[in-house]
Amino acid sequence: MNKAAGHKRWVIADGYIPPGSTGNSRQLVSHDAICILNSGDQDAHIEVTIFFADREPAGPYRITVKALRTKHVRFNEFTDPEPVPHDTDYASIIDSNVPVVVQHTRLDSRQPALALMSTIAYPV
Repeated sequence: MNKAAGHKRWVIADGYIPPGSTGNSRQLVSHDAICILNSGDQDAHIEVTIFFADREPAGPYRITVKALRTKHVRFNEFTDPEPVPHDTDYASIIDSNVPVVVQHTRLDSRQPALALMSTIAYPV
């Protein structure tokens, strides 16, 4: 029985990796991230394309989320085909071969009073 929830295309209009952090541990490094839920019975093959105001898009960045699993991916850890620049506005489109749910989160730890925001991406 297929329990797939979600959509095959998601958009995040607000992307920004803060340029600094208050700590060096992974938990305190400023970042943008997506959490992808694949509640279906097939592996999800994901492609993320990053759009900028002043240059051509980057990507696709490829991710696999196994069936009946979730995966958290930080934009600042993307390296192939190129790193996502910090301190730069961007947007992203997430495409999947099967329905998934995508949540976007940002941790801004440039100040001791940390800022964390999270929202569901826009399904298309």
